[in-house]
Amino acid sequence: MLALDALIAGVATRVIHRMDSILQQIENGKVPVLPRLLSVSDAAVYLGRSSASVRQMIFYGELPVIRHGRRVHLDKKDLDAFIEQHRQRANPKQKKEK
Repeated sequence: MLALDALIAGVATRVIHRMDSILQQIENGKVPVLPRLLSVSDAAVYLGRSSASVRQMIFYGELPVIRHGRRVHLDKKDLDAFIEQHRQRANPKQKKEK
């Protein structure tokens, strides 16, 4: 448990330093720029899926990509559109089958 506590403390310290840096930039009038294009692994985190799942969606044409050389990126706008296209409302009246 001691090693886990040290790991948690280390991560917390890094997060605090990063947040302080971002807040200082904002106070100085510099707004940090967030990337519009994401790597496959970052897109997977954004969608809450695995990288393999995102690669499969790309292969089957479910997600458009931006290719530059060997690099493959996904546009956040396309990921947001994918999320909206697959949004479903829960049907409270639907009975569960046993």
